[in-house]
Parts: sequence; structure tokens; C-alpha cells
Amino acid sequence: QMLDDPDELAVLEEIQQELILQEQLVIEEYERSLRFDEECLNAMLDGLDATDRVICPVCRKNNLTVKAHLVCCQCGLYISTQDMTEGKLRSLLESTLTEHSQRCLHSPEFTVTSGMEEEASLLMSCSVSANVSFLE
Repeated sequence: QMLDDPDELAVLEEIQQELILQEQLVIEEYERSLRFDEECLNAMLDGLDATDRVICPVCRKNNLTVKAHLVCCQCGLYISTQDMTEGKLRSLLESTLTEHSQRCLHSPEFTVTSGMEEEASLLMSCSVSANVSFLE
């Protein structure tokens, strides 16, 4: 049976246009999803390439900048050091956290502290086990 009624043809044309639009939206969503997956993969690969980086223990977001005489972070952490490297700092943090975790199941907090005439130090404290450690 042929459709001769112009109203029926218009309705079919409208349905066809709506289906085409829905298909385009699905394709666009799929492409966005692919781009997102690619960005995530690239971020993970960048993280694997950056094995020498140390995440700031205070803000837990940014990578620390470690120089021979300075450790700093965008969050405001700024500590003078002597002959520090990212490897040494990572080792200090790991050993301190490992020692704490052998006695306590809770996560410690890190802050920067300084006395009146002292240089700034990184302080690890745990409110549960009352442990305090300085990393200088």
C-alpha cells in the first residue's frame, strides 16, 4: 500500500528526522566517552612514566618539587633541606608510614610545623595512636 496522504508522509519524515537526530546524539556521546577513556589512559601512562615523583603528603593532590635544598608544593608546603632527592624523600615517607602502620590501622595526618627559630619541618601525627614523627 502506497502512502499518498501528505500528512502521513510528513509524519514519517518527522519520525525519520528524529531517529537521525537520536543516532547523531548517540554517536556524539560514544565519541565523548572514547575521548574521556583516552584521556584517562594517557593520565595513567603519564603517572607510570613519572615514577620518581612524590605526591605531597599534606594536600595529597600535587606532586612535590624536590631540590637539593628545598621541598615545596603548590599547597604552601615549603621546607629547607640538605641534599634531598625525590628518592630519599620517598624512602623517608614510606619507612615512617610503614612503621606507623605496624602499630596502628589508622591513617596519619601530615602538617608543616616550625618553632620560633627552627626551620620548617614535616610533622606526621595520628590522633588515634598519639604518634608524632618529624621528617626534616
